[in-house]
Order: sequence, then C-alpha cells, then structure tokens
Amino acid sequence: MTAAQVESMLDSETVAAFRRDGAVALRGVFSAEWIAELRDGVARNMAEPGIYAKGYTPEGRPGHFFGDYCNWRRIPEYEDFLKNSPAPDLAAELMGSRTVVLFHEHVLVKEPATEERTPWHHDLPYYCVEGRQTVSLWVPLDPVPRATCVEFVAGSHEWGKRFMPTKFKGQAYDRADAELEPLPDIDAQRGEYEILGWDLEPGDAIAFSFLTVHGAPGNLQSGARRRAFAARYCGDDVVFVKRQGEVSPPFPDVRLAHGDRLRGEDFPMVRG
Repeated sequence: MTAAQVESMLDSETVAAFRRDGAVALRGVFSAEWIAELRDGVARNMAEPGIYAKGYTPEGRPGHFFGDYCNWRRIPEYEDFLKNSPAPDLAAELMGSRTVVLFHEHVLVKEPATEERTPWHHDLPYYCVEGRQTVSLWVPLDPVPRATCVEFVAGSHEWGKRFMPTKFKGQAYDRADAELEPLPDIDAQRGEYEILGWDLEPGDAIAFSFLTVHGAPGNLQSGARRRAFAARYCGDDVVFVKRQGEVSPPFPDVRLAHGDRLRGEDFPMVRG
C-alpha cells in the first residue's frame, strides 16, 4: 500500500482527532485476510505462550484474561502484519513521522465471563522510550461492543504528567523516578472527563498515543471472546531511555545508551 493510498484512508479530521484527543477509531483499515492472519497468530501464541505470558484471572474465577508480548520474531503471522500490513503506513501518517520503528506487539484476550478489568494507566512510563511521536494500533479480532471496549481519557496525552505504572494485578512497579505521580481515580470522577470508546468490528482499529490514559472493563456482556492485538510504533523523535527501576517490556538484551535512537534487531525500522 502506497503512502497516497494510506492518506486517502485517513482523512484530515481523523488525524486531527488523534492528535487532539490522543485516541481515535479507524474504520475498516485492515482487510479480512490480515485479521485472519492475526487470529492464526494469536492461536499459535496461546498454544505456545512466550516467556512474558501472563494469566490475570485468579484460579477458580470465571473466564480467562490472557496477555503476552514481544513474540513477533517467533510468530511469523505477527511479523508479517507488523511489517507488511497497512499498520506502519497508518502509524507514519498519524505520528507525522518520516520513519517508523517497531517497538513491540501486545496481545490481550478476555474470554466470556472474565471479570478482571485492565486498570487505568498510560503506557509511556512503563517503557524504555521517550518522545512525542508514538502510536499504538489496538486491533480487535472479534466484534467489540462499546460496553467491553477499551476506554480513553480524551486529551490526557497533553496533561504533561507521568503516572506511576501499575501491574495489571494491581501492584505498583518498583520505580524511583521522582516525576511519577499517582493516577487520579478515573472511575470515581468519570463525569469530570471525556471518556472515549467505540463499537468495533474486525478490520477497525483504535489508534492512541503512548501518553493517553486508558483502561478496559471485563468481558461480562458480550458473551463472546474479546481478542485484541496491539501494534506499537515509534517515530522520528523517540529515543531509548534507562528508567530508574523496573520497565515493561524489559528488553534485557538491548545495549543502547540513554538517549540513543531506537535501532537494532529489537527495534527494526519498518518505514523510512
């Protein structure tokens, strides 16, 4: 797909909404073939979990909440999608970036009757990167009604704040960064924020900044699986940083120095 074709898919209002609100729904940007390939990849991933795979549902509770990341080099369906689908070109257009670097992928599956929420958070403080030109493409592999859709606090990417990362099971990360603040209680103050969420179909995606505060309910109302694949990309201004404590993903083998551009086998350039 050429850049001109991607630009025709993303009108100026969509790009403006992404940059203004920090999150926007993209309609019909992935073909059925790409969705089928990702479904095959997720099936492979769940049958052969990676070293970072987690189950967030306690034993004896209904449903199942599965998460895993950084598997693209061992799951060919993921690598093909991340490099060769429209995703990198969409990322370039949204970020306004000449280059697009693959940061990682993240799979989140909530089976029917799963009660566990994805807690409110924003992603950048978890990560070993800093910069403004970032985007995650959250790609549903099943129909997602608004009631089970991931939600976003509009404009939170412009708050100028960094919030303490919290693990999905509720523990705070071991971090000493002085600028990190406690996250506001979004649910207790929902009326004070503009909360974004959408009804989604396979082929749609949600694009959001690494700084946008977001969270997701359990999967109690749909009666169907909620499989989602998140592709995470970085642009021209993003650099590697060494945080003061635990980060996720950990990238234990990366040998970049603080302030280096993202490069190498772990962070391949996919456009530019």
